[in-house]
Amino acid sequence: MQGVVKSSNTSKLVSAMTLTKLGLTHVPQRYVLPSSQRPNLDHIVHSSTSLPIIDLSNLQNPSLRSHTLDEIQMACKEVGFFQVINHGIPLSVMNDALDATTEFFNLPMEEKMVYLSDNVHELIRYGTSLNHVRDECYFWRDFIKHYSHPISDWIHLWPSNPPTYKEKMGSYAKVVQVLQKQLMKVLLEILGLNPNYLQNEIEKGSQVLVANCYPECPEPDITLGMPPHSDYGSITILLQSSPGLQVMDYNKNWLSVPVVEGALIVQLGDQMEVMSNGKYKSAMHRATVNSHKKRLSIASLHSLALEKKIGPAENLLDKEHPASYKEFSFKDYLDYISNNYILKGERFIDTLKKNP
Repeated sequence: MQGVVKSSNTSKLVSAMTLTKLGLTHVPQRYVLPSSQRPNLDHIVHSSTSLPIIDLSNLQNPSLRSHTLDEIQMACKEVGFFQVINHGIPLSVMNDALDATTEFFNLPMEEKMVYLSDNVHELIRYGTSLNHVRDECYFWRDFIKHYSHPISDWIHLWPSNPPTYKEKMGSYAKVVQVLQKQLMKVLLEILGLNPNYLQNEIEKGSQVLVANCYPECPEPDITLGMPPHSDYGSITILLQSSPGLQVMDYNKNWLSVPVVEGALIVQLGDQMEVMSNGKYKSAMHRATVNSHKKRLSIASLHSLALEKKIGPAENLLDKEHPASYKEFSFKDYLDYISNNYILKGERFIDTLKKNP
């Protein structure tokens, strides 16, 4: 069985959820990764004790602020990843967003297919894998992706079914957008830039919500929900229902990210690595699957506007520290992934390095 069957007018797909419901005992061949890419043959997955959990309320405490900034700076330099607690978003809003995600993926297939598209530039898009037209190997993942900021410009395009989807996901999108702006000020401050650097561009930037469903998988050792990659934007704020996310540390070991009640995951993206001229690292991460429990996640991807170019911040450059990256935009990234197969081994950001 294959995941996608071409028809004369559209792509018809068998989603990962559909394959799970069929009760398969083996992963279809199209989902089987090359042996070198399989999670059980990769670097050892270490314990998650070294992954930082930052209490954002400490930033308001003069005696704790400096230490907290140091913790965030270390995480940005070494892994490009940390979790945040006491971030101001109610647990009820987070749980409502996960509930809306569950309800959407439980809809009949024909209702979700309304949003099916091969075009990575589509404003709202349902699909499976990553780019099922280009993918030589599929991934055990279904998703719904849509633009979200400013929400008044986009929410009319979002699914009307389930009935509470717009309300629950919209409430979450708005508060995460606020958190993103707060985090960006902190990240710019510890980078040595004015906290209001690019303030107008950040305010007018893009927010894309991606709700992911990783169903139970009969052979989780030979496939992945998402392959190793880094995100294109400035930061990604991620909510996950259960473990499955793994992040690569500076020793190239895979670390399993625990689920901490009320916490949100912050991952730096390619725009942040480029803007910092390499001082910060975009987080390499992947999604594993399991045989006993469906996993959900909601990624809020933040970047500058679609066409806006970003390069290394001039204040970080001098004769000893020349620009190490070329400028790029969100659109450049979309063009890249629409024409390339992600498992080939080259990250998008590698194409931007002047002296790789």
